[in-house]
Amino acid sequence: MEKTNEDFEKVIANFSIEIKVIASTTRQLIYDLMPKVVEVVWLQQKNIGFGTGIKKNTAHFCYIMPASKHVNLGFNYGSELPDPHGLLEGTGKLFRHIKIKSVEQLKDKNLIELLKFSMNHRVPKIE
Repeated sequence: MEKTNEDFEKVIANFSIEIKVIASTTRQLIYDLMPKVVEVVWLQQKNIGFGTGIKKNTAHFCYIMPASKHVNLGFNYGSELPDPHGLLEGTGKLFRHIKIKSVEQLKDKNLIELLKFSMNHRVPKIE
């Protein structure tokens, strides 16, 4: 079942149809893998965080940030995640991301495994 969130829709409102579909499909994948995930939308920053906990006190493990030609699927502890297939980009101390340029990319088993791992890395379990 697809969840709706007015603020999520506001974040993606001014992007192309293609980017809206990629962002929505990425969001749905996160919910498919963790149905009780806590979603926090930052309208000003135009990104959506996902974690385990109560709203803004949640421990985030990933985020979605739409851009003009792709959607960043970011990982809060990305530098600590196993990435044998070299999917992650970035050079920050912790954060890494994958540029999602098509819905097909979200079917990649290596991406899904990385996302699953991130859901259990340094974040409290959802009760």
